[in-house]
Amino acid sequence: MTDVKTHEGSCHCGAVAFEVDMSLDGLIECNCSHCYRKGFVLGFVAPDAFRLKAEGPQTEYLFNKAHIRHRFCETCGVQTFARGTGPDGTEMVAVNVRALTDIEPFSWTAQRVDGASY
Repeated sequence: MTDVKTHEGSCHCGAVAFEVDMSLDGLIECNCSHCYRKGFVLGFVAPDAFRLKAEGPQTEYLFNKAHIRHRFCETCGVQTFARGTGPDGTEMVAVNVRALTDIEPFSWTAQRVDGASY
């Protein structure tokens, strides 16, 4: 298991920036109509492990059961994170690993999940 580390991340233009305490284990790549089209690789953390450092103009996208509030930068359009609840009702933040700026691209492994069947 990879150790939990503090990672930096941002949208493309930098208007939305964050830091997150997370491991790069347990990442998922989902084939639902939303995640697949956007190419997300997601890691999930408790809300207290996620800290916004720059809160530029953002908007929100809800779909399906509206359990997850997908946030993205209004300037560049990059979705860096989402807030919502897991299947058991626990609050969580879904971090787009592709928005992390301090890791090597493709230095992680993600499990493919069949979200399209849910």
